[in-house]
Amino acid sequence: MDSLDQFDIKIIKELEKDGRMAFSTIAANLKISNTMVHQRVNRLTEQGIISGIKPLVNEKRIGYDWASFTGITLNKDSDSERIIEALKQIPEITECYYVTGSFTLYIKIIAKNHEHMRNILYEKIDRISGIAKTDSIVELGCAFKRNITL
Repeated sequence: MDSLDQFDIKIIKELEKDGRMAFSTIAANLKISNTMVHQRVNRLTEQGIISGIKPLVNEKRIGYDWASFTGITLNKDSDSERIIEALKQIPEITECYYVTGSFTLYIKIIAKNHEHMRNILYEKIDRISGIAKTDSIVELGCAFKRNITL
């Protein structure tokens, strides 16, 4: 397991404030060298601890007012890789997880309105061969979303 030291944690916390922050600014804030920040960020990226810096899009601000968490039951769990590849082709599916319990997969869908959501569920997902059923819970809003505290 890759371990984080105090400098790694401080650098990650600075990047969480603003992922576009210049390494020189992080270095100045932490009173370390710019080279050290650059090397640490490269190492953290190579180790897969951080997976890049990208914007967090507020879907509601761009017209996607509906979201659901949908459990998917498969006819055969051995078809999961093929089905996941088909789900990846649906851009409104933003997350997909393997889960235990009643479902094989759990996905998050974003949609512009209830008709768009119906279309995604019935015209796209339900037409994927090997899906036995879906069960959706409509999201009413995100109370909070965060990274694990370091």
